[in-house]
Amino acid sequence: MTRAFQGSLLDFADEPGPRELDSVRRTHLSDGAWLDLRPNWIAGADALFERLLEIVPWRAESRHMYDRVVDVPRLLSFYDEDATLPDPLLDEALNALNAHYEEELGEPFRTAGLCLYRDGHDSVAWHGDKIGRGSTEDTMVAIISIGTPRALLLRPSSGGHALRYDLGHGDLIVMGGSCQRTWQHAIPKSTRVTAPRISIQYRPRGVR
Repeated sequence: MTRAFQGSLLDFADEPGPRELDSVRRTHLSDGAWLDLRPNWIAGADALFERLLEIVPWRAESRHMYDRVVDVPRLLSFYDEDATLPDPLLDEALNALNAHYEEELGEPFRTAGLCLYRDGHDSVAWHGDKIGRGSTEDTMVAIISIGTPRALLLRPSSGGHALRYDLGHGDLIVMGGSCQRTWQHAIPKSTRVTAPRISIQYRPRGVR
């Protein structure tokens, strides 16, 4: 059973919604990749987390791996560009991201993928979002993390030292440039995590 997430005592300081992006911090990686980080971007993240946990139609998936079928170690829900997002705050976040990044990206974010990591047993293996145009073109993937903090690891696809970002409740991270082609990212399992986390990923059309 998924243990309850302990919310923040500071989450009522602002009106619910995305905060400003002027203070986003960019880190330039190798091979034209970069990473933007804006801690504590979402005000009202406690209530958003509880709403999404309840109303999103979470589903389990399985995938072929070598000669067997394995369960995907997290629950998923995907909203294509014509779909209605499950909460108005997600529309606000999408609009704020497009206002800040669309000129640089050259197009808007259009889809939203949600992942529920029920506890530290749930994870995602090393990968880049290279299904579709991400395999050949520079693009962006914006991720909002709400719920229990989890580590996001990044490493060059060619091998090398991994970077660690501890994503907290309401944090925003944006991977841009060549990041999906030249770097990989992962959410590792953790024996210390016992409560859930929700990841909200915004992507342009044709990137998965």
